[in-house]
Amino acid sequence: MAGAGELSSYASEEMHYNFSDKKKFITWRKLWIFLAKAEKALGLPITDAQIAEMESHAEDIDFAVAAEEERKLRHDVMAHVHTFAHCCPTAAPIIHLGATSCYVGDNTDLIALRDGFNILLPKLARVIDRLANFAEEYADLPTLGFTHFQPAQLTTVGKRACLWLQDLVMDVRNLERARDDLRFRGVKGTTGTQASFLQLFQGDHDKVEELDKMVTEMAGFKKAYLVTGQTYSRKVDVDCLSTLTRLGASAHKICTDICLLANLKEIEEPFEKEQIGSSAMPYKMHAERSCSLARHLIALMADPLQTASGQWLERTLDDSANRRISLPESFLTADIILSTLQNITEGLVVYPKVIERDIHHELPFMATENNIMAIVKAGGNRQECHEKIRVLSQEAAAVVKQEGGDNDLLVRIQRDPYFAPILGQLDALLDPKTFIGRAPQQVKTFLAEEVRPLLEPYKANMDVKVELVL
Repeated sequence: MAGAGELSSYASEEMHYNFSDKKKFITWRKLWIFLAKAEKALGLPITDAQIAEMESHAEDIDFAVAAEEERKLRHDVMAHVHTFAHCCPTAAPIIHLGATSCYVGDNTDLIALRDGFNILLPKLARVIDRLANFAEEYADLPTLGFTHFQPAQLTTVGKRACLWLQDLVMDVRNLERARDDLRFRGVKGTTGTQASFLQLFQGDHDKVEELDKMVTEMAGFKKAYLVTGQTYSRKVDVDCLSTLTRLGASAHKICTDICLLANLKEIEEPFEKEQIGSSAMPYKMHAERSCSLARHLIALMADPLQTASGQWLERTLDDSANRRISLPESFLTADIILSTLQNITEGLVVYPKVIERDIHHELPFMATENNIMAIVKAGGNRQECHEKIRVLSQEAAAVVKQEGGDNDLLVRIQRDPYFAPILGQLDALLDPKTFIGRAPQQVKTFLAEEVRPLLEPYKANMDVKVELVL
């Protein structure tokens, strides 16, 4: 496949086929059949026998003949017109009647974009489903929250997963919108004016409009672009690929978080039973591969932007080679990222004891305001209590930072007679669940109102498993 590179060995068979030569050239033949059927229905002298002949050879492409024709003609579309004509001698005179190369080229690209989104969306839905189950399971498990990767107020493992989910929910909506916004190029002619078809139908504008509508409907689109040049606007590619790059950004953020948490030993991605890591690092991170591919996906966004900005008047040919690379590579990359994410989210491992240890290492510093409020309720002075805790906190911090010891702030508080009135409350004051706010409730509400309803259209595809190519 042109431009697919090694991605084709990683991506799913269905996405590989979506951008394969076989599908492309079969689609070309189907488009020629749609055109002939519509032209016949509108009165052109095309016979049922010609259409039947074309339909009987829609998929039996002789690639060797096509390659030889292209070698002679130096034109891929005309090579396949001739190849189709070889096996359809009766229909040969009416194949591609009135059309230009972009009739098959651009319309096939639009079909591939639409079908590509339809392949990706159920995969994205499965990732969201797995993450939603994870978030629900750990909705009330306290964990350290971080700002600037420094310990901050507690959150829960499930609430953090909802931050990942929220980005992916946005991606579903973006992909659905981009797919649903796609229109067909339709039957527009050399510079988009439909002049050749107006000649075919002897100046009958109504028939030309009807031809466009009929072919559009046969191809499975509700609408065609009302105005085009020789090509559909390359801003359409910008719109489609931008949704994929945003998905790439989501995947990169999620997988980076997982890598950070793995470093803390709090969460790990699943490790296959027979998977082999390196000798220095006996684990291998699918998350890191996902980050690597996500960077590539994000970088591909420059291609459609430059292509769209560089089009001359009704079109220039410098878009062709670039699009044969950037369009399939974007979808192939997104495809393997989603398969990787599904594998990761189906088996995330949580280590509650490690999380608990990390919380207790930091929580005494975070609980100082709770201690102050308890002293005040017991009749103490806020400013005096604040100063005592400040001094004890600095002493405890010195033990941690300068001596490499454990956080002993709680021990210092217990030893100080000043805090005697609240010693019996310390366990309750340091209960992690009192520091997580409404995180569990937020998880429940978010999953019920925003996540689960979004997955309804994809329920039939939820049980599909993936096997990664390592």
